[in-house]
Amino acid sequence: MKEYEKKQLLARADREGATIGADIPDRIDVQGTELDLREFVFEIKRRDTIPPGERERVDEAKKNLRRERLQRRQRIEEDWEALSREEGEELVNAIIGIDRALNALENLGPTNLEQEAMAQEAADQKRWMNFLKKALDR
Repeated sequence: MKEYEKKQLLARADREGATIGADIPDRIDVQGTELDLREFVFEIKRRDTIPPGERERVDEAKKNLRRERLQRRQRIEEDWEALSREEGEELVNAIIGIDRALNALENLGPTNLEQEAMAQEAADQKRWMNFLKKALDR
């Protein structure tokens, strides 16, 4: 794979709206364990509330999914010369699928409005700082 292809793939993996319309993978290898990811996510989302014992399972799954996402992204970033374009595409598609599953799992349970407001404010500040950085660099 060429360096510009690596940059394109990483940009696609990091794009904010990349998960829109993306499917959660049926099965995925997460930290050396085969996981029926789609079934797991839909099983958890079917419930109105998550029992305390299941909350641990969901939190562990989210932690492992984040770790797997990071490893796949690092593989593109660091081993890009050894990857073919097709392998890079597969990695990005898996990353986007993992992001889709994480989004679904993050939106479970009761909403904490105060925490949501703080997260929104932090995101607004980050966007504003990025805008200022771009505007002042030019």
